[in-house]
Amino acid sequence: MRPEDITRLFVERSNAGDAAGVAALYEEDAVMAYPAGERTVGREAIRALWAKVLAHRPVFTQETPLPTLVADGIALTSTPPRDGAGARAQVVRRQPDGSWLRLLDQPEFVSPAEV
Repeated sequence: MRPEDITRLFVERSNAGDAAGVAALYEEDAVMAYPAGERTVGREAIRALWAKVLAHRPVFTQETPLPTLVADGIALTSTPPRDGAGARAQVVRRQPDGSWLRLLDQPEFVSPAEV
């Protein structure tokens, strides 16, 4: 019920191999900037992407979140990756039931020269 919960749930569901559960953390028309240099648009496309990624059984670890910014039912969440490679950022929106879902997700920042 807090914006920060989504990151924890993402790690738990990813480590369980639950692509549908990961996709359920996103709004129906969410946009994810992944893979690097591309955009994945919509919950179903996000589910399909995570099904491919999770088939390789990666292990995700919890990262300590940076302070969350909240205004008018919109929040910006972010974490500094453990590998020191920039930051991860997500825009989440409060849903009518009080929960939060990702609207925009930038899981990796890459320099324009890398894209």
